[in-house]
Amino acid sequence: MLTAEWASYCLHFHFEARTSRQTMHVKDTYFVRVYDPSRPDAGVGIGECALFRGLSADDRPDYEDMLAEACKDPLGAVTSPYSSIRSGFESALAALDAAQSTVPPSDWLAGRRGIPINGLIWMGDKATMRARIAEKLDAGFRVLKLKIGGIAFDDELELLREVRRSFSRSDLEIRLDANGAFTPANALSRLSALSAFGIHSLEQPVKAGQLAEMARICLESPIPIALDEELIGVRSEHESRALVEAIKPQYIILKPSLCGGFSATGTYIHIARENGIGWWLTSALESNIGLTAIGSWLSREHPEATMPQGLGTGQLYTDNIESPLEMQGAELRYNPARQWHIPDNIQWRH
Repeated sequence: MLTAEWASYCLHFHFEARTSRQTMHVKDTYFVRVYDPSRPDAGVGIGECALFRGLSADDRPDYEDMLAEACKDPLGAVTSPYSSIRSGFESALAALDAAQSTVPPSDWLAGRRGIPINGLIWMGDKATMRARIAEKLDAGFRVLKLKIGGIAFDDELELLREVRRSFSRSDLEIRLDANGAFTPANALSRLSALSAFGIHSLEQPVKAGQLAEMARICLESPIPIALDEELIGVRSEHESRALVEAIKPQYIILKPSLCGGFSATGTYIHIARENGIGWWLTSALESNIGLTAIGSWLSREHPEATMPQGLGTGQLYTDNIESPLEMQGAELRYNPARQWHIPDNIQWRH
């Protein structure tokens, strides 16, 4: 019989992580591990319940009580009404299955291929963002994602102007993430101004929940629009389909720990393909445990995916979990010759 335990863990950013919503110095997260005590040689599966305070639909004061309750039935936890708990147990059980499997791992887990990713540029003052852009370009990234909406819009336009002076659209793909910073009144005028710089796409121009306004923006925008925060929460397939088909975005951005877990992520991809909508995955500030789970799922379920993914957040923290993950240029790779090191001071609880 499977046993499950949970533990809290606090990650510390290397820098002040700013979005248009908030400024972060730390990121609280939770791990779960599952094992069969009657089979000590069968291995342990660890997953991450990546609660995102202030953003997750799961952000509740009794979250730890909910997690402890989920541990009583680890198999049933994959249908939890809470997205982060679903994804954590899905990935823990998948890791346990992999530990017991004789099937060869995916090419990614075997270290034979990498996952192409975009370079993430966090908000800062103009000089800081300029330096971060230069650092990513020097590292070999040719797809950048810039978070905007936190400094003066004219300064953001000037940054993009500087980048385009050196890199044409064919040399560098630029994705933008507004995190809902625009308003329905100014969104289209700002999108028009940004379109001069050959932008690939812009995530979540206005705050989630304004379906009619978002549908209008997707229809009229000169830049392809991607849904992100709009997808947060656990929905039925019918509800997910109704949402996507009502708004008709050009892309959807999928964070498994926020949008209903890995099973729901697969459903969204199916809906997107049926409607001619592009997609990619991105992390929700997970530790290396959650990041590996996303990479593993992608390489197993969608090995054909070639679009750069948003999985470059593993280097954000001073105290991330030591893992086989490596950045090689603009690719996230898994080096099976390296070992996992789970800190001894993590306190596991039932």
